[in-house]
Amino acid sequence: MKKLVTNLTFWVLTAISLGVVLGHFRPDLALFPLLDAPLKTRFMGQELTVGATFSEFLSGLFISTVKLFISPIIFLTITLGIVSMGDLKKVGKVGAKALLYFEVVTTVALLIGVVVANVIRPGDGVVTSALAGGDISKYTKGASAFSWWTFFMDNVTLQVLLAAIITGMVLTRYEGRDRIVAVMNRVSKVIFAGLHKVMLLAPIGAFGGMAYTIGKYGLGTLLPLAKLMITVYTTMALFIFGVLGAILYTCRVPILGFLRYIREELLIVLGTSSSEAGLPSLMEKLERMGCAKSVVGLVVPAGYSFNLDGTTIYLSMATIFLAQVFNVHLSINQLLTIVGILMVTSKGAAGVTGSGFVVLASTLTAINVIPVEGLALLLGVDRFMSEARSITNFIGNGVATVWLANHEKAFDRNQMERAFGQVEKTEKIAL
Repeated sequence: MKKLVTNLTFWVLTAISLGVVLGHFRPDLALFPLLDAPLKTRFMGQELTVGATFSEFLSGLFISTVKLFISPIIFLTITLGIVSMGDLKKVGKVGAKALLYFEVVTTVALLIGVVVANVIRPGDGVVTSALAGGDISKYTKGASAFSWWTFFMDNVTLQVLLAAIITGMVLTRYEGRDRIVAVMNRVSKVIFAGLHKVMLLAPIGAFGGMAYTIGKYGLGTLLPLAKLMITVYTTMALFIFGVLGAILYTCRVPILGFLRYIREELLIVLGTSSSEAGLPSLMEKLERMGCAKSVVGLVVPAGYSFNLDGTTIYLSMATIFLAQVFNVHLSINQLLTIVGILMVTSKGAAGVTGSGFVVLASTLTAINVIPVEGLALLLGVDRFMSEARSITNFIGNGVATVWLANHEKAFDRNQMERAFGQVEKTEKIAL
């Protein structure tokens, strides 16, 4: 019992359950206004937001605190990794291989979404009378204003990634780097120690995030589009255990063992609907399971912008779903056009305000055969599906790192077995 009550996984699960109960039975408390308006600010390039309601405040406070650690951890991990690698040609090789991997896997995810949506046809029979209830103007405006320069300027992760690569390259050629590297190593240890303290607050963030979602949208909003939700969740599960599981199999890494290893982070992502909430811990755990620091530092941050497997699946399925709702028959050429457009636009989903909705609006506008007003149908259930997107993105970036570390011979299998063994031992003690 002592081991159980000191287990973070137990408390996050408990917090998620309590959040569902509070949001369902007492939405007035979950949405009780604490502030007149949400608090928004930018610090170290990160946009920090704390909501006005009770549940939003708890969730936003946790996520914003974790975000403060993201930039320094990415910068230090990448810089120290490049310096330890020593060979700049190898750095370029890893980066190029990572981008190629991202493109191949996200394209597979995109095609899976299109095929499953056409087979199950979740949009058939959906009544469009719900269109009057949603305001999509901010998403259509965002779609028309999108540019790759804006994407880069708003995406602090990419900026830090670029700065860290340049710093690492400079330090590699600097003869007096040992003293600087020693200081950076000490700072890195302090930052990770602070992160461990902050992660103890994860149950509070998960409780607030789930209470807000259920309290604002209610479980009743799921019924009209239940078929779409079930289809999306089923497809992402198939992708995780089928495609990502096969990728890990080639590396002789069991998918279930890997998921057990990162279960605490998965629950945090589930509760907060934010994959960023688990990013720093994921990087640390990947290193602990044997992935080289340099590979972790390059692949994970880049993956958060270019390896959005869950978002890609959702965008493709949502596009086909809306076509079915409005009885728009898509020819093979139109389907291929949708795939081609989403291969480009989905890469910007992480750097645009409104995320997937802005990208979806821009895609519908580009193909010009599906009414963009159909987005209003998705507003009520999008929050419930964001958990599936975030978790799939999160797992996808972890798998990408493991695969690249294996192919670069920068993976310690003995270290992985020790890390997985510790998790199994903890589970047995808890039981």
